[in-house]
Amino acid sequence: MVTLDLRHVASPAVRDLLHLVNEPDFDRAHQQIEHLGGCTEPVRLTGHTTTIDTTTGEVLRSYTTSDEPTGTLLTTCGNRRSSRCPACSRIYAADTYHLIRAGLTGGKTVPNTVRTHPRVFTTLTAPSFGPVHNRPTNADGGTRPCRCGKLHEHTDALLGTPLNPTTYDYAGAVLFNAHASALWARFTIYLRREIAARLDLTQKAARAVLRVSFAKVAEYQKRGLVHFHAVIRLDGPNGSTQPPPPSATVALLADAIRAAADRVRVTVVSDAIGERELTWGEQLDVREIAAFGTDAELTDQAVAAYVAKYATKSADASGTLDRALFCRPCQGRGATLMPRGTPLPCTACKGTGQARPLPRLAVARHVRQMIRTCWELGKLPEFADLKLWKWAHMLGFRGHFSTKSRCYSVTLGALRDARRTWRTEQARAHAGLPDLDLTTTLVVGHWAYHGSGYSPGAALLAADVWHRRELARQFTVEEGC
Repeated sequence: MVTLDLRHVASPAVRDLLHLVNEPDFDRAHQQIEHLGGCTEPVRLTGHTTTIDTTTGEVLRSYTTSDEPTGTLLTTCGNRRSSRCPACSRIYAADTYHLIRAGLTGGKTVPNTVRTHPRVFTTLTAPSFGPVHNRPTNADGGTRPCRCGKLHEHTDALLGTPLNPTTYDYAGAVLFNAHASALWARFTIYLRREIAARLDLTQKAARAVLRVSFAKVAEYQKRGLVHFHAVIRLDGPNGSTQPPPPSATVALLADAIRAAADRVRVTVVSDAIGERELTWGEQLDVREIAAFGTDAELTDQAVAAYVAKYATKSADASGTLDRALFCRPCQGRGATLMPRGTPLPCTACKGTGQARPLPRLAVARHVRQMIRTCWELGKLPEFADLKLWKWAHMLGFRGHFSTKSRCYSVTLGALRDARRTWRTEQARAHAGLPDLDLTTTLVVGHWAYHGSGYSPGAALLAADVWHRRELARQFTVEEGC
């Protein structure tokens, strides 16, 4: 074993990398990192697994992390946020694309006849909480000056921020984000009612002849408010395998969507801010989805790509943060309770409950005010169930970024299971192991969480893996153009 003198290397990461590559089992360590595909914050597991033939008692295969160079097994983090892990978010986006595409054109257990069902692409937006800097357009599509008199560029940081912050309804904006999922749930209820009314059926009778299927994603606007993009489809009562009745047309669906969106109301009452009625905004967009290969701009492939693009984004796309702001030791309370219930001020946050003081956040003034409003409203007992302090970094929104109805198409879990099965088969073939009979094979294992992340040197190797794969992907795209 050669001892390296690396005192002249200034970078700790480079020093750690040099130590790593000179380890005798570096090849195995590098192999683990390579298999992660550039994941930025992998999960480290410890444990073992044994595969046994139940008929003979023979141990077919055994594995333990104690044989690994670091004593742990690295697995991908699976984070969908592109700001947290570009590699895992790209896989999530690809899965979302196939999920949406299967519900439009078939495949992945969905029959191809689903493409004949009525389907539309709908965008539900937030209402106005005060005038903001924007890029208004003329009737011919040209850009007009903003109300402030300036013609903003696309990259102008002022876009989406209030013209007058002192009169902007920050409380209403935060509460809209917090109730956006409830607004969507009520919209789906009213949509089914509106469809039944237009078919001159009771709701029970309508359920017997058709089903509303959908898949949606949330996107943040520049003003920090969420809106939803949704693929909405009409099926027969059993889902994608059956067409709806001939009377259930695209025109009927679009009309029902507009009526349902207009009916949705969520009332919020508070002594501190009064009574608020939350609704969808006036900018409702409903467009029919055309088949791929047609001259229409909004094809099923374009919709699937568009939805997948926004499935990996989060609030940080609007200039805010991608990590929670509450103090972990005290869980945002600012104090911990002694055995007898006596509060003890938290030393980690100095009693503020915040992991980072709000004035020091590297965000725009508008975003900081929305975060501050979340924190202030979260202290009120009438909003305790919203947990605004926990979701302040998301500007109050606490829903899932991508959801679908049960019968829309295949699930993300099924796609992950198929990928896991394929990788297992590839690994078994590579190792020269025989095919396992699931009826006579027992797999016994125990796994425990050990930590997350790389060492500084391993992080450099992971960045190199991501860079090489990204270059290869770009070359593939360019060759296909």
